[in-house]
Amino acid sequence: MSAPLSQEQKIVHFLNRTSFGPTPGNVQRAARIGIRAYLDEQLEPGRIADQLAEEKVAGLKTMRFDSRELIELYPPPRVQRQLATSQAEMAMQSMEGPRVVILELQQAKLLRALYSNRQLYEVMVDFWSNHFNIYAAKGANRWLTTSYDRDTIRPRALGKFKDLLEATAKSPAMLFYLDNWLSAGPDSPGAQMAGPNNRRRGLNENYARELMELHTLGIDGGYTQKDVQEVARCFTGWTIVQPRGQGVFHFAQRIHDNGEKNVLGRRIPRGGGMDDGLRVIEILAEHPSTAQFIAAKLVRRFVADEPPPGMVNKAAEAFLRSGGDIPTVLRAIVDTPEFFARENFQAKIKNPLEFVTSALRVTGSEAQVTHQLLRYLGRMGAPLFLAQAPTGYPDIASSWISADMLLTRMNFASDLVANRLPETNVAAETLKDRDGLIRRIAPDSLSPATQAALAQADGNQAIALLLAAPEFQRR
Repeated sequence: MSAPLSQEQKIVHFLNRTSFGPTPGNVQRAARIGIRAYLDEQLEPGRIADQLAEEKVAGLKTMRFDSRELIELYPPPRVQRQLATSQAEMAMQSMEGPRVVILELQQAKLLRALYSNRQLYEVMVDFWSNHFNIYAAKGANRWLTTSYDRDTIRPRALGKFKDLLEATAKSPAMLFYLDNWLSAGPDSPGAQMAGPNNRRRGLNENYARELMELHTLGIDGGYTQKDVQEVARCFTGWTIVQPRGQGVFHFAQRIHDNGEKNVLGRRIPRGGGMDDGLRVIEILAEHPSTAQFIAAKLVRRFVADEPPPGMVNKAAEAFLRSGGDIPTVLRAIVDTPEFFARENFQAKIKNPLEFVTSALRVTGSEAQVTHQLLRYLGRMGAPLFLAQAPTGYPDIASSWISADMLLTRMNFASDLVANRLPETNVAAETLKDRDGLIRRIAPDSLSPATQAALAQADGNQAIALLLAAPEFQRR
């Protein structure tokens, strides 16, 4: 039987799983007040002062605008050229199109992951953004994704799952990404009217399928193709007022299928209008398969690539008992003895965002989130907000350990420690305190191979080696 984790190992393990990487201050606070008290504190982010992160993000002007304002202020290049009165103005405007909207959204995400004191909250924002993934570079989503992050995901990341499910269903960004804004009941009055680009409207099953397969029940959750069709009928009329104009949610009764539906054996009477979709959300949010599916994804994120069935069951029970209360489920996961089991220590490979942010945090680096820093995330395979598939980015080791990806991580570690990343500097005290860095990365758990390599290295080379070591690649 393997030895239990030491208290120092437990703290580092806990912080690796519930934050974007330990910092000296986090380690000291968790040691002083205890892991459970630290968890309770993190689960109430509204009570945690976060001035530094807020100041960093405040410098990004696009984060303050609604979708309509973003579309007006950052039009596509073709529109900009028409508005430009000089060649110089045209060149300047080319840098102020929708690309800058996505760029600042990426910068805000990375800045919050780096500097926020509300670390578990930011982890959950990232988790739900990936769970309810949209592709920011698809058409109108270049302007709609800012609101999706700010107004849909962030306010509900530590609330009730049902509220999050409803908010994403109404989000213009989700409606546009999965084409539900075009969906109409074939026999509805509005179906005979031409849609965008003079396309005839019809029933679109994209959102209904992903809603059940990826957002709630899971692929083995007990639904049929007939259920997909019925759910699609329920969500006809959930659309957007001018995706590239006002960009707001609207229920259009004239394209809604007003007939009776049957979803998962539950009758939804005719004439329900928008309530048809709300009833589906209620059915799915309360379904035992949803509890199991969400619990498994959370356990995979916080514990192991192969979620222990016992932990999943306990998390699912907490989900059902609490009505989908996310903090209750997270407490159930951390309170399970397996959370601190030796076999789960350093058992998860960090994804690119986790690797970059934890490297910056553990070294006490001061960073200005430049293009080069964001490009590194792209080269590692995970550009922010740009996962094209509805599945988002995967959360298993095999997705992040190719030879090319590992080489890119090594190059990043080398560039970081040598201060070759623009406007990014490693704290001087970190470069002088190798032992302190080791305790934050892998207390009492460096492999003989890593120890032997460190014995041959000194100064910056040793710090870079630590960041490239298997122990740091894992969390």
